[in-house]
Amino acid sequence: MATPNPSSFLDDPLPPEPAVREPKVREPEVRDPEPLEPESPLPAASIEPTPSGEDDSDDSSSVSSVTSTPAAAAGAGEGGGIERPFPAAKDLLHISFNQDYGCFAAGTKTGFRIYNCDPFREIFRRDLGGEDDAGGQGGGIGVVEMLFRCNILALVGGGNAPHYPPNKVMIWDDHQSRCIGELSFKSPVRGVRLRRDRIVVVLESKIFVYNFADLKLVHQIETAPNPKGLCAVSQQPGSIVLVCPGAQKGQVRVEHYGARKTKFINAHTSRVACFALSQDGRLIATASTKGTLVRIFNAAEGNLLQEVRRGADRAEIYSLAFSNNLQYLAVSSDKGTIHVFNLKINVGLTTNDMPLPAPDPDVPHMSPSFSFIKGVLPKYFHSEWSVAQFRLHEGEQYIVAFGHEKNTVAVVGMDGSFYRCQFDPVNGGEMQQLECHNFLKPSDQL
Repeated sequence: MATPNPSSFLDDPLPPEPAVREPKVREPEVRDPEPLEPESPLPAASIEPTPSGEDDSDDSSSVSSVTSTPAAAAGAGEGGGIERPFPAAKDLLHISFNQDYGCFAAGTKTGFRIYNCDPFREIFRRDLGGEDDAGGQGGGIGVVEMLFRCNILALVGGGNAPHYPPNKVMIWDDHQSRCIGELSFKSPVRGVRLRRDRIVVVLESKIFVYNFADLKLVHQIETAPNPKGLCAVSQQPGSIVLVCPGAQKGQVRVEHYGARKTKFINAHTSRVACFALSQDGRLIATASTKGTLVRIFNAAEGNLLQEVRRGADRAEIYSLAFSNNLQYLAVSSDKGTIHVFNLKINVGLTTNDMPLPAPDPDVPHMSPSFSFIKGVLPKYFHSEWSVAQFRLHEGEQYIVAFGHEKNTVAVVGMDGSFYRCQFDPVNGGEMQQLECHNFLKPSDQL
């Protein structure tokens, strides 16, 4: 089968078209992929970090994600700094950035849409059908995963009237406006991640890794319960690093496919709520269900490099993102404030190197004559805080990424909002809002 030509609005090269049969109208038998043939196990190493921050032990679970129905805004609070420009979007089911943060995708109850971040514009939308409570085919898309800017996407049905079964991953070719392949499972799909050479499918407690060209299963991983579909994969050609929840509470698992090794990092004492992997696969940022601290690890060796503090009260972390130059980390949470942190680390560290010590900032309003008591004050006062902040609406779900323009961040909300703002890396403080849009407006109003 010939590889389809890219759509006119997307300019990235395509991966090889999956060599699979065209989906049939009838419902195929749903089954898990066949087990892999026995192979030599990947050597594993468990890393126990020695965090400099407080114990974040907590047994509460994390349930929200960027694919769930957004909660009503809680009004002014930590994130009550600006006026709400439009009401919450009830039809929105999913939001996600593409691999280089240049675009974002939205899944709705009637289809999906693709947007460019800078300049902001809707690239295209596909309406797949309306919601039908009487049993007819709906158009709900609960997961949309882009592959950079090419016309191949991964779709999973969602909402009350899903367009596709929630236990299937559909490979969509937008040039042909149809699905060119599918993967079926026994349980609902929680997430999908794409590389040019791999498709990663996340279930509640399993992860399957496939070759993109022929959809051959190359690896499967058992994880702890993962209802949010947490998973991250590197994008650097020739080097595949995959991060997923480990089997134990507070643990992340790192698969280095090139080196054929597995590492387990005991990142937190409570459950991991969110993590991010740098595009080159060298750094991992993690946050627990407590949401006060974010820890940055060396992916190759598993050692703790830096710890930063979002705040003092607990929060649910929705997204973490590294800048392309690995100088900054952005964080969003249910508190409604976007934080940007300075990264003061050396990504070339190995196990024979010591992590760079965290700076010991002066305790606010403390004179030198009282410096002798710094050692007995809570570590809260010695924490590394964000260099810049952007305040939105507490209670809404936002995801954040760094823009292609220097010192800018893009924010997408489950209320249908898109923000682009700029931070001052020297003076810090409140970010400057550059633009704000309601991306769910009808196309003729954009």
